[in-house]
Amino acid sequence: MAKYNTLVVKNGGLEMEVMNYGGIIAKLLAPDSAGKMGDIVLGCKTPAEYAKQKFYLGALVGRCCSRISGAKFSLDGEKFKLDANNGKNTLHGGSDAFSNAIWDMTPCTGAGWKGVCLHYLSPDMQSGFPGNLDVTVYYKLTDNAELVIEYAAHTDRPTVCNLTNHTYFDLSAGKAEDILDHRIKINSAFYTPAGLDLVATGEVLSVAGTVLDLRKFRKIRDGVEAESQLIVDAHGGYDHNYVLPNPDGSLVQAAVVYDPLSGRGMEVLTTEPGVQFYTGNFIENLKDKSGKKRGPHSGFCLETQHWPDAPNKAHFPSVALYPGELYESMTVYRFSK
Repeated sequence: MAKYNTLVVKNGGLEMEVMNYGGIIAKLLAPDSAGKMGDIVLGCKTPAEYAKQKFYLGALVGRCCSRISGAKFSLDGEKFKLDANNGKNTLHGGSDAFSNAIWDMTPCTGAGWKGVCLHYLSPDMQSGFPGNLDVTVYYKLTDNAELVIEYAAHTDRPTVCNLTNHTYFDLSAGKAEDILDHRIKINSAFYTPAGLDLVATGEVLSVAGTVLDLRKFRKIRDGVEAESQLIVDAHGGYDHNYVLPNPDGSLVQAAVVYDPLSGRGMEVLTTEPGVQFYTGNFIENLKDKSGKKRGPHSGFCLETQHWPDAPNKAHFPSVALYPGELYESMTVYRFSK
């Protein structure tokens, strides 16, 4: 039976608890405008409950996040069949993926930060993905009230790699019934639409004139409750990949979120070319850490990533990784009150 461990880190006015199961961020405490600490991430009470839930709460996601159409892809002329765990498609790496792996986990510190180092060796052909993929992830709490996530990976065989973290945030720390009154701004003029199966179509469209235009602060509720087919097709909320303006992989602002109830704010910066804004549309009958039942829109995710179904979309930013190359990615969650 797997042994579940946790580590607690405190720094910069923040406190974090990390599990070796799934690399899950189980708790993240941040102060509100009055200085009162509150846990701003959704989660479960016990490791066993985390193992049962299907919502990827707080987990590291890989080897290739989001959906891969038809549970297959080709790389350099070689075809690979993947685990189909979402209808005919592969979601977040398949059923045997990073989100339910036991990671090696150690505390670590550096100049201006304290954190956790996680390591996992994904074996060749796990869920159908080629190559032994050696992955290291750092969760760092900085002196400046930031959670920095740094990813690195290398392979011994050509493969695909697209990693993210699937934490659901609730900046009210459970004081509100949902996150619909949070305000959000996403620094993006384009998105990659998906079909009814939520698989990317391959198009890149403008957000202008649509409910997806979040270039100015908007209450999440206004979009979710709008009579928009874009919301209906995403199962009653946001579940869309936004294109970010950083073709050179520089660190750019992806989003800013503010909760007027608590006064907490969160800025997201990333080196990734996309961010998936997801409002927890599929959450149902989730018993949270306090024992309370939670449903749709209990939390929101901002999953920084390469674009969905990139292994099958040659014109999307590539997720191919070759021996001798280093996959690197960084995302910063910066908190304010």
